[in-house]
Amino acid sequence: MNGWLVAALVLLVGGLGPALWVACRGPATERLVGLALASTCAPAVFLALAQGFGRSSYVDVALVSVVLGPVGVLVFARCLPQED
Repeated sequence: MNGWLVAALVLLVGGLGPALWVACRGPATERLVGLALASTCAPAVFLALAQGFGRSSYVDVALVSVVLGPVGVLVFARCLPQED
């Protein structure tokens, strides 16, 4: 286990885990914040895994995740009920 894999593990446990917890609990606005945080942390995890395993295909997954993450957040925000 090298430093990149340790960094990926730290990002998974310390960043992506709490983000997914928030995205699954609470009111819709808090879930939106959790989704935004998860879409920020996931590419960092993929990039650390790509360096740790020496596979360039994980970089492609990270790039797709960077592009589609904000789009998913915007779609989720559009589907939120309007509050007066």
